[in-house]
Order: sequence, then C-alpha cells, then structure tokens
Amino acid sequence: MAKLINKPTIIEAAGNKPKIIQEFIGKVNSKTNDLSIARMQSPQGWVEPGQTPEFDEYTLVLKGCLNVKTKSENVDVKAGSAIIIEKGEWVKYSTPDEDAEYIAVCLPAFSPEAVHRDT
Repeated sequence: MAKLINKPTIIEAAGNKPKIIQEFIGKVNSKTNDLSIARMQSPQGWVEPGQTPEFDEYTLVLKGCLNVKTKSENVDVKAGSAIIIEKGEWVKYSTPDEDAEYIAVCLPAFSPEAVHRDT
C-alpha cells in the first residue's frame, strides 16, 4: 500500500545556529521506526555537538559543503558527494565555510534518545 507524505515535520536541531530539519519519513512524521529521511538546511558557521549514534547515517550533500569530523579524519563533503557514518562511530557535523543543504537517511530511524550527543 502506498503512503503519500504530503509535507515534512520540522524537527528541532542541535547546534550553535538555527538549522532546519524537515523529516519526511521517520518516527515523528510517518511513524516509521525502520529508517528516517530528512532534508537539512544549515547556515554558514553552524556546528553541532559531537555524537555517537545507534544508527547508520547516509548523507547526500545537495548544495554547499558539509564538514564531517570523526576520531580518525576530517572530511569536507561537497555538493554531489555523499558520506556514510556507521553506528557507534563518533562524529561531528558542521558547515563552517558556507550554507549547506543535504539529505540524511538514518537506519534505523533517528531519535533524540539514540543519537548520544556530547555534553
């Protein structure tokens, strides 16, 4: 059975500046626990706390550049590129040099309880 998602739910974002998270599929908008799909829009200079999530995260950058820092590397993911972060890996996302727009897919679905942000 097909289920049309007419509009996303705006989810509150962590970080030092306002970031827009539009959840299309996930625990909040579609009551889907298996995975979440969200469109992210973050401003230049945005940074969020590090995290060690209980889910795999697949990120496709549509515009700008997303900086992804892990314990072993620091990667700039530019428009047209993607990155995979496996569950249990510490990661910190930011957009230090320019605005960015990207799609994040989390498997299983994102939840505040499963992200384990640094304090």
